[in-house]
Amino acid sequence: MAFSQIDYAVADRIATVTLKRPDRMNAFTFTMRGELMEAFDLADADDDVRVVVVTGAGRAFCAGADLGGGGETFGNRDRAAGGELVDGVPRDGGGTVALRIARSLKPVIGAINGPAVGVGVTMTLPMDVRLAADTAKFGFVFARRGIVAEAASSWFLPRLVGIAQAMEWAATGRVFPAAEALAGRLVSRVLPQEELLPAAYELAAEIAANTSAVSVAAIRRLMWSGLSASSPWEAHAADSRLMAELGSAPDTVEGVTSFLEKRPAVFPMTVSEDLPAGVPEWPVNPYGG
Repeated sequence: MAFSQIDYAVADRIATVTLKRPDRMNAFTFTMRGELMEAFDLADADDDVRVVVVTGAGRAFCAGADLGGGGETFGNRDRAAGGELVDGVPRDGGGTVALRIARSLKPVIGAINGPAVGVGVTMTLPMDVRLAADTAKFGFVFARRGIVAEAASSWFLPRLVGIAQAMEWAATGRVFPAAEALAGRLVSRVLPQEELLPAAYELAAEIAANTSAVSVAAIRRLMWSGLSASSPWEAHAADSRLMAELGSAPDTVEGVTSFLEKRPAVFPMTVSEDLPAGVPEWPVNPYGG
């Protein structure tokens, strides 16, 4: 599929999504929003895709919303989400992308190659792993623009870094370096610029080569949905359902047999055909639609 503001490519069972407006530091637009959602639809529908890597073209990851519209940039909210409503108001456009990434059945690795500000950083919060170049900078700058932290980041950010760190970054709105992002647990690793994508692909390849796609999809949903469970008993019940469903499944038989035979596993099941019914829907939309 041809895109105008992102690139989408699949190689070696890894889909790479590249934000591609380098002349505007990959600033987020209505068009980019729609293309990102389409890209994740493509990745989920393609059983050859095992992992998604998201990065930026040029020197930035994403400089946030394109402010070319001036002071009314955030005023036209109905267009920002294509006219979609939530609880009777226009949906936040960044939130539609964040929630689509959250729903992914494939693990998502953010390779943050440069500045990630505003929606440029909040869109990464539902990604499973964030790696950063040592040249990257981050900023939850919303209070400095007179708006609120969007893209469901008030849910994601405190769960990732803790409420105190989340509030420090959001209340000050300051831009901070990759070293601080690492210390605050926003990213897993900081690497020299030239090592960033190789590290992301190495991690993606390890997942693709060694694991069951169905197992990874189920684990991803269990992990994220478990963040809002009221008790470990909910996790126990969900685990038990899936252990019962997968206990004699072809991937499980192959996983055990290949281990005993000391050979690489060749898992036969696919996410599109074999995802167990017990895999939780997440995030569930309480507003319908």
